Amino acid sequence: MTRIVFMGSPDFAVPTLQVLARHHEVIGVVTQPDRGSGRGRTLKPPPIKTLADELGLNVIQPEKLRLPEAMEQLRRWSPDLIVVAAFGQILKADVLALPPLGCLNVHASLLPRWRGAAPIQAAILAGDSETGVTIMKMDQGVDTGEILNQRALKIEEDDTAGSLSARLSQLGEDLLTETLPLYLSGELKPQPQDGNKATHAPMLKKEDGLLDFTKPAGELVRHVHAFNPWPGAYLAWNEGTLKVHQAHAETGNTPQGQRLVYGGQPAVGTRGGILILDEVQPAGKKPMSGKAFLAGNRGWADPDRSQANTF
Repeated sequence: MTRIVFMGSPDFAVPTLQVLARHHEVIGVVTQPDRGSGRGRTLKPPPIKTLADELGLNVIQPEKLRLPEAMEQLRRWSPDLIVVAAFGQILKADVLALPPLGCLNVHASLLPRWRGAAPIQAAILAGDSETGVTIMKMDQGVDTGEILNQRALKIEEDDTAGSLSARLSQLGEDLLTETLPLYLSGELKPQPQDGNKATHAPMLKKEDGLLDFTKPAGELVRHVHAFNPWPGAYLAWNEGTLKVHQAHAETGNTPQGQRLVYGGQPAVGTRGGILILDEVQPAGKKPMSGKAFLAGNRGWADPDRSQANTF
């Protein structure tokens, strides 16, 4: 049986590890270290660590894969194949060369479109009608390896990064189930990517969530969807921030950045149209509907406070 090491971290990677553990010999799991979470910054393990523990699998959590102790453990495991899904670290040449059957990546886009760290968010931001999953054989570039298999998925109008990621993770499980036996038997012929068609999805930063009301309302709706759940779309409010979890666009000529009440809900004027804030979260509070927010913030559209200032 093929000896497999799995590398992954977030929820997106969970179905991939589950299917590997059901049908193959997973000899080890590599995931990110526990990170601080919530107000108290309590250490929380990544979802893959939790699943690996439930499955009784060996796990390491190196801060960097290039650390000598991490490489030493990989060599002791002596994998035939490494499978990666949203691991969060770049694999260097010595790791790529370690398994005789190479390293396969379950990537959440239709490569070469959206190479990089945040392909799901990039697809929503760009207004793409579809995305998908690619199984590729990894090389030293960033998502530049040869393609083994792909499957497309329609992006729904109300998809957020969270909902789309959940559907893509299941698609990734199905595609890997179909692809891996064909790859191991030598029946698949890897296809090179067309680098001329490549687009890039850089890693997200918290400040990327800031809403820019000089953009059209429809584009800002995609912004809200793309950054839900992280880093979260937000605007300045009450010397702090107001997170926006759900929004939609309406036509109108309200000045850019001006706050108003539209149909009983908080709204902001944009370069083209009005952004209606359907679900928001003030600092230190739980998410609430736009109407519930207005009930406790009657100064939302006051003339002296009517500009949705940026930082």
